[in-house]
Amino acid sequence: MALKHRPAAWPWYLLLAAILIGLTAGLWVATQRVHYEWRWERVPQYFAYRAEVPQESPVAGRVSAIQADGALSRVVVTPADGGAPVVLPVETVQVAIGDAIDREDSVGDHYEWRIGPLTQGLWVTIWISFVSGLVGLLIGLITGLCRISDNPTLRGLAILYIELIRGTPLLVQIFIFYFFIGTVLNLDRIVAGIGALALFVGAYIAEIIRAGIQSIPKGQTEAARSLGMSAFQNMAYIVLPQAFKRVLPPLAGQFISLIKDSSLVSVIAITDLTKSGREIITASFATFEIWFTVALLYLVVTSLLSQLLFWLERRFARSD
Repeated sequence: MALKHRPAAWPWYLLLAAILIGLTAGLWVATQRVHYEWRWERVPQYFAYRAEVPQESPVAGRVSAIQADGALSRVVVTPADGGAPVVLPVETVQVAIGDAIDREDSVGDHYEWRIGPLTQGLWVTIWISFVSGLVGLLIGLITGLCRISDNPTLRGLAILYIELIRGTPLLVQIFIFYFFIGTVLNLDRIVAGIGALALFVGAYIAEIIRAGIQSIPKGQTEAARSLGMSAFQNMAYIVLPQAFKRVLPPLAGQFISLIKDSSLVSVIAITDLTKSGREIITASFATFEIWFTVALLYLVVTSLLSQLLFWLERRFARSD
């Protein structure tokens, strides 16, 4: 019997390369027709920049010497009360020898590296998404278990919560949580934003977990009971570990969506990545550069999370 030969894959890679080149060329042509003056050189300063910080004199006195040492200068201030001279390192000097200065007067400036608004906004986005994801996972697990419970009250409350959250827009939920619940409970806007996102993602995770639990054959539950295991032991040691492996791909998609949905918390004045981008555009008018950069940052974060969850999925698959 003749062995079947696998078809050559190189034509498909060639086709993929041609499509990517075509998309790149189309994007380039589109940018040329916009007649927009690109200012990409201005973007790095919004990640990190050197801030000019005034160097203030801690004492009142007179400038007795200025010592140059390459790019750094040292201003020597002799106190008026006759104390020991004070040496102040600066990069730009604003005084001259013999000048009289008071306490907290500036003698020059030095420069410090500081985090830019895009980096700060990215950190806020990651932190809010991480915390709300963990809280949402806990809410989803509890709600998912209540959803399949034999108790009518627990099951009814779980169904009501899931349908209410999934049937209303996230933006509306954020407004209600912040302006109504947040006002009643005197919540900070960060707490309100995390709470709204956690409740939102928890409803979807509940349905994912419910489907994963119900996909486990009932024979395993019956076998656990025959071994004398309680309902809690059966769920904790038999059902949930297997269900978690099955629901990992949809959970990954839900967490990735959560990172993108977190941009909506900017409407309640949380300075996340999206709000930072809007503020930078207002000050710099570099509209397309900033929005492209913001989109790229979201893409990088979601791609890293996707790869992490894909690695977990393969690791669990090898353990079966």
